[in-house]
Amino acid sequence: MKCNRILLTLLTLLWCSLGASAQLRDVTTVNPLSPSKSGYNMVVYEYESVDIRPQFPGGERSMINFINETREYPYNAYHRRIQGRVLCSFVVGTDGKLFNIQVLRSSGDETLDREALRVIGRMPRWSVGKIDNTKVNVRCVLPIAFRL
Repeated sequence: MKCNRILLTLLTLLWCSLGASAQLRDVTTVNPLSPSKSGYNMVVYEYESVDIRPQFPGGERSMINFINETREYPYNAYHRRIQGRVLCSFVVGTDGKLFNIQVLRSSGDETLDREALRVIGRMPRWSVGKIDNTKVNVRCVLPIAFRL
């Protein structure tokens, strides 16, 4: 019963946080393989502004299962009884890979923030977002909750 309430809260927060005011944004990305570590700009659309939205393979339920199976509570945070929610953003590329993963709002504990980034970084390729049947980069926002 408690697990269902947590999942419902997570889904509610996900959908509330996915709304965005701007439809399109320029994102500067650094190529880590480039010797100069130079950046380049790319066009990224907001989740709500695309015709077909990117999706985790298997849908929301599969994403929640993946998060719950992959997330490991950091040892020190667990023993200090630290709880929180990390609001993360990432871009689903035109190939379905996730990149530009970052923390938008910290939980207040660095170890929880790092774990949330690790979980998102381990996600499989998503289905891609499209506008007029053209694949586009789409920015998504996802909260990762840590509750004891």
